[in-house]
Amino acid sequence: MDPLLSFIIPAHNEEALLGDTLRTLSASAATLREAHEIIVVDDDSTDRTAKIAHEFGARVVRVRLRHIAAARNAGAREAQGDILVFIDADTRVPASVLAAAVRTIRDGAVGGGAMPLMDSDRPRWAAWTVAIVVWLLRSARWAAGCFVFARRNAFERVGGFDERYFASEEIHLSRALKKHGRFVIVDERVITSARKARQFSAAQTLRQFLRALWPGTLKRRERLPFWYGGRREE
Repeated sequence: MDPLLSFIIPAHNEEALLGDTLRTLSASAATLREAHEIIVVDDDSTDRTAKIAHEFGARVVRVRLRHIAAARNAGAREAQGDILVFIDADTRVPASVLAAAVRTIRDGAVGGGAMPLMDSDRPRWAAWTVAIVVWLLRSARWAAGCFVFARRNAFERVGGFDERYFASEEIHLSRALKKHGRFVIVDERVITSARKARQFSAAQTLRQFLRALWPGTLKRRERLPFWYGGRREE
């Protein structure tokens, strides 16, 4: 039976957190009683990312892009499902989120997303930052990058993630999909790692986001160390 759901996880050197992501996703997906597949797009990893993905039964697509929008699109091209669900490698997805996403699509939406909750080991400033970001995303009805879903036909109609951008690709996809139908941010929340808040100070984070507002920055990987700096927690 062809899968209804294709879960697509871009990953670069994610051996530390990918196992928890896949363990939670597999358990949550099993509750849906729907045919599904899990695809890990191993983007030029030098660690055990691919091995861990295989251990959890995921299909591994290997690329050498170092470009999250392009990696997501590479996974989508390999996917067989009618519903594409894009999940970050450091994000745990409760069953309630998946159920809400499937229900939303069956109710006629073209796509949507879920807002994140940070895990508990986070600096105090990060909690306020995430609360502001979540408010902004909800107000604009834009998906957070850690969890985005779409009908395959709508995703293909808009050309997938815009590969001109090395960050903010989820916002551009949200805006594109909204032109073709209802785009829904579900109430349920995913749990994402606070590792960037542990790796970067509040001042460093603010500088990066202000720099991202400068024209052209989001199209230059070397200007986005917050996303492409290469640092990972053990």
